[in-house]
Amino acid sequence: MAFMSERPVRWTEATVYSDMWVDPDDDPRGNEASPDGELATLADFLTGYRLTLRMKCEGLDAAQLARRSVPPSTMSLLGLLRHLAEAERDWRNWIVEEELPRLYGVKDADFLDAAADPAQVDAAYADLTREQAATDAVLAEHADLGERLGKHGSSVRELLVHRIEEYARHCGHADLLRECVDGRVGQ
Repeated sequence: MAFMSERPVRWTEATVYSDMWVDPDDDPRGNEASPDGELATLADFLTGYRLTLRMKCEGLDAAQLARRSVPPSTMSLLGLLRHLAEAERDWRNWIVEEELPRLYGVKDADFLDAAADPAQVDAAYADLTREQAATDAVLAEHADLGERLGKHGSSVRELLVHRIEEYARHCGHADLLRECVDGRVGQ
C-alpha cells in the first residue's frame, strides 16, 4: 500500500482542457443537448453517472481496482462496482414481489471481500451490468413518475433520483480512489 508521501503524478488524457478526463470529442457520455421531459432527463443523468464510474475504473488491473483507500476504510474501486450491483438489486427488491438474496452474502461483503482477482473483477462487471439491466427493466414498466411501488410505497421518481444520488456520490469516491491509484484526474 502506498503511503501519503508517495503521491503519483497527476495526469489526464485530455489535451484540450487539463482538468477533464478525456477530450469532449472522445467522451462516451455524449455532448448532445439535454433530453426533453423529466423521465428522459433522469435516465440521462443516471446513464452519465454509470458511464463515469466505468471510466474511472477502466485501464486498471485487478490489484489496482482492489486497492483500498486509507484505513480504516474498506473502500476500493472494485468494492464500488460490487456495492452498486448490490444496490441495484436492493432497489429492485423494494418493488418486486419476491425478493432476491444479497449478491455477496452478508452486509458489507461487497467491500470487505473485494480481492485482487481477475475473475472477481470480471464477475463484478457482469453483476453490475445484469443488475442495472434488471432494475431498468422493472422500472421501465412504470412510466408515471408519481406511481407508488412496492412495500415502501416509493415513487418511481424517488427510486430514480435515489439511484442518481448513489452513483453521483460514489463517482466522487471513485475520483479520489483513481487519483490515489495512478494519479489520473478529471471530470
